[in-house]
Amino acid sequence: MDKIVIQGGKRLSGTLPISGAKNAALTLLPCALLTEEPVTLRNLPRLADIDQFQHLLNGFGVSTAIAGSRPEDFGRVMTLQATRLTSTVAPYDIVRKMRASILVLGPLLARAGEATVSLPGGCAIGNRPIDLHLKALEAMGAEIELAAGYVRAHAPDGGLPGGDFTFPVVSVGATENALMAAVLAKGTTRLENAAREPEIVDLCKLLAAMGAEIEGIGESELTIHGVDRLHGATYRVMADRIEAGSYACAAAITGGEVFLKGADAHDMRATTHALRNAGVVVEERKDGIQISPNGPLKAVNISTAPFPGFATDMQAQMMALLCLAEGTSVLNETIFENRYMHVPELNRMGAHIETNGHTAVVHGVKKLTGAEVMATDLRASMSLVIAGLAAEGETTVHRLYHLDRGYERLEEKLQLVGAQVERVGGD
Repeated sequence: MDKIVIQGGKRLSGTLPISGAKNAALTLLPCALLTEEPVTLRNLPRLADIDQFQHLLNGFGVSTAIAGSRPEDFGRVMTLQATRLTSTVAPYDIVRKMRASILVLGPLLARAGEATVSLPGGCAIGNRPIDLHLKALEAMGAEIELAAGYVRAHAPDGGLPGGDFTFPVVSVGATENALMAAVLAKGTTRLENAAREPEIVDLCKLLAAMGAEIEGIGESELTIHGVDRLHGATYRVMADRIEAGSYACAAAITGGEVFLKGADAHDMRATTHALRNAGVVVEERKDGIQISPNGPLKAVNISTAPFPGFATDMQAQMMALLCLAEGTSVLNETIFENRYMHVPELNRMGAHIETNGHTAVVHGVKKLTGAEVMATDLRASMSLVIAGLAAEGETTVHRLYHLDRGYERLEEKLQLVGAQVERVGGD
């Protein structure tokens, strides 16, 4: 099992390219199920989760072809074509590895009138139920039963009629599934209190490019007028705002100057606001974001919230940064339980963090010291890398497979800006 070894204390400097967004790509890929014509996605990140999702789609009869796969390139181009669906079953052995697999439920139901999807696994950060996905689809006319660990969904003869649904709480995944099902429904669907994340906007833009009729893109109320068929399209995946925010924290904690090429400041307002409050200079440019130091880091209080609030996926990385800030920071995690599993590992490196339920209190310390630490989930792993970059001595982060799910060629990108990091095989 691979691990990453970091020699800390190196100030990061230079240009670091930002990849296509994992969370957007995983909801754009299943759109290929909605048409028999080719869908081409550009700027697709090379990640374990993307490969896994491609494998899942192949199982439904979707052909996939990859261009731009020179080893030195970041990102690639994938063309997917679902001329004919050969299966509508998403098996347990694939779905258990990746929660995003549930996103095939809506498009399969819309195109084939049926879908059988294993209940998902794939993440350690608490219970993330899919009941809202199912309730939204039921509101659109689907018949749903749960049996033997699988969700079985059927559309009435003639297809989904469409309908109205108000999400009791904001759910990104449920909004995505409902959108993909609604675009081929017979009537109109209205979704209220829908998620507004940039990744949802990206999905709406691809669906619109394929011929879908969606009103209210970027708003919390979406109206989807179902169409008879969708056509193919070519679309560029948005830049990864979580990756950009993660590398911004890495630059800031080392007192570095790093240009995040391709980052979109518009999608990351809450992160850039928090960084500025922490004493980091954030300069927005047309083609990316420049991160520069401005004296010591300062304590900040943060509460996670759905977009446009502070993303839960940035909480761990920001916490790592605040370990070295002057004063005491208070972080409040409102989205997922169990999202402080990185805290004991950061404390092993000399951080002083106390947790109580959903709240973490970070007392800034003068220095961090390298240590052997264990990754527990994707974003938690990145927080350990960020801490390791600033720590004195050597830090080894074990269980690197977590990072490979969400950060394209992490060590190569860090090496580009002067970090001393290397990937080492096998424990």
